[in-house]
Amino acid sequence: MTYKHLFSRALSANPHRLHFAAHSHHLWPDASFAGQVEAWEDAAALADHKWDKVMGPVWSEAQQHVACELNLPDPATFAFSSNTHDFLVRILSAMPMKTVRVLASDGEFHSFRRQMARWVESGAVVLETVPAEALVARAEAGGFDLLFASHVLFNSGTVLGDLGKLAALARPEGPWVVIDGYHGFMAMETDLSAFADCIFYLAGGYKYAMAGEGVCFLHAPPGFAPRPAITGWYAAFDELHLPPGEVGYAPDGRRFLGSTFDPSGLYRFNAVQRMLLAEELTTARISAYVADLQKQFVDVAPLPQLTLLNPIDDKPHARFLAYQGVEAPAVHAMLGSKNIVTDLRGDVLRIGFGLYHDADDVERLLAAI
Repeated sequence: MTYKHLFSRALSANPHRLHFAAHSHHLWPDASFAGQVEAWEDAAALADHKWDKVMGPVWSEAQQHVACELNLPDPATFAFSSNTHDFLVRILSAMPMKTVRVLASDGEFHSFRRQMARWVESGAVVLETVPAEALVARAEAGGFDLLFASHVLFNSGTVLGDLGKLAALARPEGPWVVIDGYHGFMAMETDLSAFADCIFYLAGGYKYAMAGEGVCFLHAPPGFAPRPAITGWYAAFDELHLPPGEVGYAPDGRRFLGSTFDPSGLYRFNAVQRMLLAEELTTARISAYVADLQKQFVDVAPLPQLTLLNPIDDKPHARFLAYQGVEAPAVHAMLGSKNIVTDLRGDVLRIGFGLYHDADDVERLLAAI
């Protein structure tokens, strides 16, 4: 079985490349091209009035897709932005205390680590990090205003399995629980219905949603952070009639919006979601397809000099395999010299599998190694 026909444009653009970095820049399916064209045509035909469509049916459709994927009851809790960092900044800006006490795992992404380090410098944050397996126990001990953790750690593929225990700690007055779902969203089945009223959830379309950059989202639970201090005029889209000087906010997830943005990512996201629906490609089906490819690779034990940090088991698994060792950079460079794209994070080689791969691609990768 192969789904390469859904990615004919991206694959034909570099036909000799083997792209095993689906966890990084996931190749775009042909449907995303149609979405990009639709965004351009609407801008040309509607001009200023395109925002009525963008903030109307385009926005609503994207909200509905995300809500269905995460099994969340109210699509209005979602806001969209060009990146998740925007939302991190706005969440922190909504906290009432002068210095925010933050607990996070020690495996968070660069943007989070850099921003936190700068806030620590300025005195805005007191940060404590612990290994992912110790996060829940440390959080339950108390003393924090914000709990932040990735559902799937970007560097090791470790899956955080205690979302419920973290969610149980969340309170509108604090602590707030923020889950970075970027490596989990559409990479594994995720049901947030039990936590809809208490956790923040961040993710985006650049990776497994296959929609490219510029289409990230935040689920903001009702009653939490009603007035972010970092805000733009789109956050008051329903309140433009307020008297001058009065700062109003949308009553739903849009309270976290900024200002004018590029909406083309929303068009691409919607177009890809429609394609997946038409092809009956659910996250579960794609994950099962990818799992077979990963098993095909791992069963050969192709990298004995490296340690597989996230072995395949019967539990939910990241869409990439993370191999650690001093020889990881050399393997990465060797593969790159053969036009085989993988990803390197320090001494960790990440090999990402996606819908545009098939068994023959895995055999080519194994032969190269």
